[in-house]
Amino acid sequence: MQLSLRQSGDTTVVVVDGNIDLYNSPELRRALLGALQAKGAKRVLVNLQKVKYIDSSGIASLVEGLKASRTAGVRLSLVGLSPAAREVLEMSRLAKLFEVYESEEQAFAT
Repeated sequence: MQLSLRQSGDTTVVVVDGNIDLYNSPELRRALLGALQAKGAKRVLVNLQKVKYIDSSGIASLVEGLKASRTAGVRLSLVGLSPAAREVLEMSRLAKLFEVYESEEQAFAT
């Protein structure tokens, strides 16, 4: 898994490329928490378009990020869910907890 972060105004975009599993989910967790706790953070978008596999530890990292976002008063949104990520979130009934957008463009329009 590779992570890249970029700023667009007061929004941090976290792009995830690769599988999210027990081995690398701590790296995702650190990146999310860091982006959410950054000074001046207003919104964090997590782009999952290139994620082909996500296990329960990856979902746990996203849920932890969601909890942290609510505590910090920062919006956390998921963008471009791959079929695999969408399936896992829907099966676990967690998809409804997140703001989900089809693309970054759609997310930025809200």
